[in-house]
Amino acid sequence: MVGRGYAIFDTTIGRCAIIWSSTGVVAVQLPEAREIDTRRRIFQVHPEAREQRPSANAELAIEGMVGLLQGNDPDFSEVSLDAGGVPDFNRRVYEFACTIPRGETRTYHEIAKALGVSGAAHSVAQAIAKNPYMLIVPCHRVLEAGNYTDRLSPYGGVISKRRLLSLEGAHPVASKTLFEVLLPVAPPRAPS
Repeated sequence: MVGRGYAIFDTTIGRCAIIWSSTGVVAVQLPEAREIDTRRRIFQVHPEAREQRPSANAELAIEGMVGLLQGNDPDFSEVSLDAGGVPDFNRRVYEFACTIPRGETRTYHEIAKALGVSGAAHSVAQAIAKNPYMLIVPCHRVLEAGNYTDRLSPYGGVISKRRLLSLEGAHPVASKTLFEVLLPVAPPRAPS
């Protein structure tokens, strides 16, 4: 194969896409609201990719992702990733994310501490936000300090971390309410 290929495939959450090279999976795109939007995202990020039949490695990844979204616990250890354009720190974050058991979560701070860079929680958050390997590298298991789950990655489409975690049986804290957002900034009440 020359260059990069991509394929659109059906899952229980909609039509996802996978982009690959001869080295491995380059990116996964979760479904946008419409398939045309998913394709548009592929063309924006990977204009050189051409639609074709998945490679054996991409097919293995597709089978695992379809299974994961059906509630199964696939093993992605045999799936090769093309990390040629991924910074070293991000690779370390992704490797750690792959060790988080299904149904469990870790915070940005916990990962930074585990990697020996305890002051780098923001850098971990940035790496997670740029994860091109959605589902294969389970970035949905990495949350901000309050375990809030509404953030999306650029490759996340319209699917939230909360929805992906619920498929795995995890129960993180729900979204912040307006009361929780305003309470910390409200002035204290004078005693009566």
